Amino acid sequence: MRISVVGPTYPFRGGIAHYTTFMVRQLRAAGYAAPLYSFTRQYPRWLVGGRSDRDPSSSPLRVDCEYILDPINPFTWWQLYRRVRADHPDVLILQWWVPYWTPCLTVISSLIKRNTMTKIMFICHNVVPHEGGGVIDRRLALTVLRLGDALLVHSEQDRYRLLALLPNARVIKAQIPSYSELVRHDDSSRVAALRRDLGIAEHAPVLLFFGFVRPYKGLEYLIQAMARVRERLPDAHLLVVGEFWTSPEFYQRYASEFGVAQAMTVVNRYVPNEDLQPYFDLADVVVLPYVSATQSAVVQLAFGFGKPVITTRVGGLYEVVEDGVNGLVVPPQDEGALAEAIIRYFSEDLAAPFCANVAAQAVTGFSWQELVTTIEHAARDLGVRG
Repeated sequence: MRISVVGPTYPFRGGIAHYTTFMVRQLRAAGYAAPLYSFTRQYPRWLVGGRSDRDPSSSPLRVDCEYILDPINPFTWWQLYRRVRADHPDVLILQWWVPYWTPCLTVISSLIKRNTMTKIMFICHNVVPHEGGGVIDRRLALTVLRLGDALLVHSEQDRYRLLALLPNARVIKAQIPSYSELVRHDDSSRVAALRRDLGIAEHAPVLLFFGFVRPYKGLEYLIQAMARVRERLPDAHLLVVGEFWTSPEFYQRYASEFGVAQAMTVVNRYVPNEDLQPYFDLADVVVLPYVSATQSAVVQLAFGFGKPVITTRVGGLYEVVEDGVNGLVVPPQDEGALAEAIIRYFSEDLAAPFCANVAAQAVTGFSWQELVTTIEHAARDLGVRG
């Protein structure tokens, strides 16, 4: 079986670029040539969320690839099609997450289907955008994804959404694998130094909110919950680490209004790979108070660093965070329930059993090999042999 992949990788940053890199590495480890075709650019500057779409890591995740595709240059769409056709892959893996990709992926997929025997598999990180999901977004998703022979999703919610759009589609589901390869073991002195630099008291319980700060992630509900948490845990501290895609002043005003400004530290930047470990080592628990989601690589990042997660029952988050096993799950947009879960985590000393379960799952589940096996089975179901 011959497999080709199109998707972001270094020098582009973020969870999907990491996902592509890990997946291609595992495909190659499984014996596939797996050529990867990436972007000369992803977005025009005015569409880039945050300060940049480039990875600032001094030790980035890398994999050999060809940089061909510019989504706003149709000539490169033709170039990519010609390159893929010359490879004669049995399966072409394309990735979908926002409607911006509709024109280029529609044209490339149409050319492949019209002129080759290659099967097209879409990995759908989001069927519709986190902030969106209206009629236009659904129509654009339908335009592209109807061209896929198989559609891989990471949550039941997205499986339902796809079947609502395409009732006869071949939809398969696989959990997002672990990002444990990003773990770099630091000595405790570096973590202690970070705690001092951030002004967090030595024995204060630390709640970590990590990742790009966007409205759908519900940070304001966590800030509200902190007011109740501190009534029972007066030393509790909220550490917000990630680049803001909206005004940080909004959240700072929120913290002031609820009287927890002194209990919240904000690190407004994209964290390079080599700096991840101290933030997670500093945290007692990772909290994701999302309002909506399909899945989140932050969960697997937290698990990779051995940290339990408190999150909301949205999308596929509760499919991975098992309530009372490796974390706690509460209703979304309910600061009271979120506060009670945080208080329970510390007052019942749930860190030890939850961490043990996270460590066990790191060995038995969420592997990249499982994702490759899912891709292999899907390809064989499409009639691909080899």
